[in-house]
Formats: sequence, C-alpha cells, structure tokens
Amino acid sequence: MRLADNPALCAAVAAGGPVLPVFILDEVTDSYGALPRWRMGLGAGHLDRSLRALGSRLVLRRGPALDVLRHLAGQTGARMVVWSRLVDPDARARDEAVKAGLRADGLAPRSFPGHFLWDPWTVQTASGGFYRVFTPFWRAVKDRDPGTSLAPPGRLPAPETWPDSDRLDDWALDQPMRRGAGVVRPHLGIGEAVARDRLDRFLTERAADYAEARDMLAQAGTSELSENLTHGEISPRQCWLAAQEAARHGVRGAETFLRELVWREFAHHLAYHTPHLTSANWRPEWDAFPWSSDAIRPEIRAWQQGRTGVELVDAAMRELYVTGTMHNRGRMIVASYLCKHLMGHWKIGQAWFADCLRDWDPASNAMGWQWVAGSGPDAAPYFRIFNPDTQRAKFDPDRAYVRRWIAEGQRSPPDTARAYFEAIPQSWALWPSAPYPAPVVALAEGRARALEAYQGHRA
Repeated sequence: MRLADNPALCAAVAAGGPVLPVFILDEVTDSYGALPRWRMGLGAGHLDRSLRALGSRLVLRRGPALDVLRHLAGQTGARMVVWSRLVDPDARARDEAVKAGLRADGLAPRSFPGHFLWDPWTVQTASGGFYRVFTPFWRAVKDRDPGTSLAPPGRLPAPETWPDSDRLDDWALDQPMRRGAGVVRPHLGIGEAVARDRLDRFLTERAADYAEARDMLAQAGTSELSENLTHGEISPRQCWLAAQEAARHGVRGAETFLRELVWREFAHHLAYHTPHLTSANWRPEWDAFPWSSDAIRPEIRAWQQGRTGVELVDAAMRELYVTGTMHNRGRMIVASYLCKHLMGHWKIGQAWFADCLRDWDPASNAMGWQWVAGSGPDAAPYFRIFNPDTQRAKFDPDRAYVRRWIAEGQRSPPDTARAYFEAIPQSWALWPSAPYPAPVVALAEGRARALEAYQGHRA
C-alpha cells in the first residue's frame, strides 16, 4: 500500500510496458475480521488516490486470487505478475497456488520482499536451523545490512485501456463495523504520508524516552507505526534505516525501537518455520492445559465488553473498541487476565483482537497471545501472571489512563470514555451512568486457580 521502497512495484516499472496496479479482496483478505478488513479497504482507497496523482489508478476486484488474475491477464495480455510476499500460512498457501496456476498458463509470477527486513529463510543458526528464542535472533540480525530504501517511481506507464474495476463503496467493508465505524475513523492514520510523518515525529520527539515511556499507559510514548507497517504503508526498512541514523546521532531509545522492529521479524520468522503458531499451541505439551474454550461464559463476555470490574483491564478493552488499537502494556495485561485469571483459551483473545485491531497481523497477534499464555516461544522458566492492580500502580500511577477510558463513577467523564458507549452494539444495553461492575473474579482467587492448574499441568 505504498509507492516508496516497494521492490515489486520497482520491478514492474523496470520491466517496461504498462503497469496495472491491482488490489484483490481475495479468499484470504476477505476472511479478515471487521476492523482489519475495513481498514485495509481504506488503505486501498488512499493508495488509489496516490496512484492517480501519477497518472495511474488501482483496479479493484473481488474473488479467488488465481481466478481474478487469470481473468485480468486474459483481458489485458499481461505476461508478468508481481507482488510483495507474506509468509503466514494462509497467505503462503494462496501465493503458492497462484504461482503454480499462473506458471501453468505461461505467465511469469514472482513475489518480492518488502514486508519484512529479511526473508525468514535467510536468517539461520550456525547449524543451519531457525531461531526459536528472540535474543539469539536479535544478535544474528542487528548488524545486518537491509539494503538501501528504494525511491518511488516518478511515473507509472498506463495501459491504453483500463479494465473494469469494482467500486470500493460497493464492497461495504464498513458494514460489519456498524455504528463503531464513525467512532474509530478519527483515530486511524491512513497512508504513506501519515506513516512517514509518524516515523519522523517519533524519532525527533519521542525516541529519546522510548525505553521508559513506551510502558506508561497514559503517555504518547510509542511510534504508532504498527498500523502502517501492517498495511504496508511504510516499509520496515525505512523505519530501520531512519532509526539507525538516529542511533548514530546519539538518540537514546533508538536501539530499543530497533529491537521492537526485530520482534515483528521474529514473529514472522516463526510463522514461516512453524506455521502452527497461528492456529495451535506452539509448544504441543500445552495441548492438555485446562483452558476453557467457552467464549460465551459470562466472565468472558465481561472481558470482551470491558466490564470485568478490574479497572486497567476494562480501560484497555475500551480503548480497543474506541480507537481500534490498544497500548502494548495493556495488551499483555488483558491477555494475562483472560488466560490466567479467567482461564480462557488464548484463541478466544486472538479471535477478538483479529476482529478489533487496526494493526492486526496474523503472526504478531498469535505470538503475542502465546507468549503471554505460556504456550509459545518464551525462554522464561516460570508461569507469568500479571497483576492488573500492581501494573496500574506502576504504569498508570495517577489513574489518568483509567479515567480516560472508564466513564462510570466520574461526574464529568471525558469524551474518550463516553465514546465507548457510542461504539458498542446497542444490544449490550450499557450506558455511562450505570454503576461500575464488581470484579467477576477476585484477583487473588484467579491467580491461585491459575497456579493450581499450572501445577497440575506440570505434574
């Protein structure tokens, strides 16, 4: 969804002849959750406007990727098809089918890097295997040269006749969002220019304090780039090179940011080498752990609605509903609460985030949930249980974050807290003047229950 540092686009231009930019709502992308799919469509609309400034446009089609591409190739006489590759299991299966089918038709399909710093198969251990632990992975790549960022093309040669295109509005990608779309929309940062501005602002204004500020819940201490990286509106290489330059100029926190970019790489490294990461316990010995998969339990519904009676958990869940994102510290806390205090399966949380996150990413989301649950790649030799109350005292000491998102009990709640009641389904029948709920489970009780289950699991 960008023009700069796009190897596939540069290869298309270098091949000579007309270039036909295409976006397909295919069998993978059409299965995305409500907000990720809507956000993806908004990104496509923005990209179309950028392309039109170069005398081009974005052709929109809906249907199985191979069928659409075969039809377009037949219409236009195209002989070459290029795209930026993904490595999660669903995308790989689609791409492999597309490559095989197009080759059988005599076309030249080719996928290019661009969504990651390094293709997963290029990062290997000394024995030629893949990395299972982050720190050695970080050491292996931190001094690697990702190459030079590619300039955007000055123009895109257009075909003499443009094939028909769907209308984005006809896809009605906002419908599953219902009334929440209007609440979330102002919080989205769409497009290449916004992404670049976020990166520049972060490195000049926030990076110096990033190592500490990124954990403070009420503080704007992060880059906010995960949304744009997810949708390809900025490349990880652009971020990496800019952060390295900042580090050379002594910007404190730049290396911490580089490590976070590598966490994203590590998630996709694992999704490529161990594709079950996105759908099953990464460590199979956790298959017998007694999580509940009942997503309609009252306690689970309370978690989804931000009504658990635990302030920090509820504040984070409401931030998600209003903005389409959640502070990273909040993500760890709500995940721990679901999997440990409520003994809910991490897949319940994974699915909820997949429906609600504007920066949803199949690999990062799965690795994050499994890291917290304990079933994933994690060198920690203990059962991690976050205490939401002590986390609030440490990372929201004046309760500014809690007040920002929880209206109940406040005489004049801020607009952010009220917006939650405008975004949620009316069938929930919730209103800001209602009393704040009592905890669905006492924290000490939930912790003890989780530890008992863990001890039984280990036995």
